[in-house]
Amino acid sequence: MSTSSTATATTEATTAIGTAAGAVDTGARTDEAAELITGARERIDDLDRRIVALVRERVAVSEGIQRARLGSGGRRVNLAREMEIIGTYSDQLGKPGTALAMTLLELCRGRV
Repeated sequence: MSTSSTATATTEATTAIGTAAGAVDTGARTDEAAELITGARERIDDLDRRIVALVRERVAVSEGIQRARLGSGGRRVNLAREMEIIGTYSDQLGKPGTALAMTLLELCRGRV
C-alpha cells in the first residue's frame, strides 16, 4: 500500500469512527433520543452563529458611539450607561446575566 493510500485509509477510518462516536457522543440510550439531541444541537449551533454575528454587530455600533463621543470631546466610556446595561441583563438573566453583560461591555469597550 502506498503512503497516500495509507493516509486515505486512515482518514476514512477516522471519519467512520468519528461518525460512530458522534452518535454515542449524545449520551442518549435510544435512537429517538439521539435524533432529538442531534437536531437540538444543530439548532444551538445555528443560534450560536447568530449570537456571534449579533455581538460583532454590537461591537461595530459601540465603536460608532465611541467615535462620536470622543470626537465631541467626551469620554470613551459612559459608566452610567454601562450600569444600565448590566442592570438589564441582570434583571433578565440573573447573576449569569451580569457576567454576560460585563463580557459584552469588555468586547465593545476601547476599540476606537
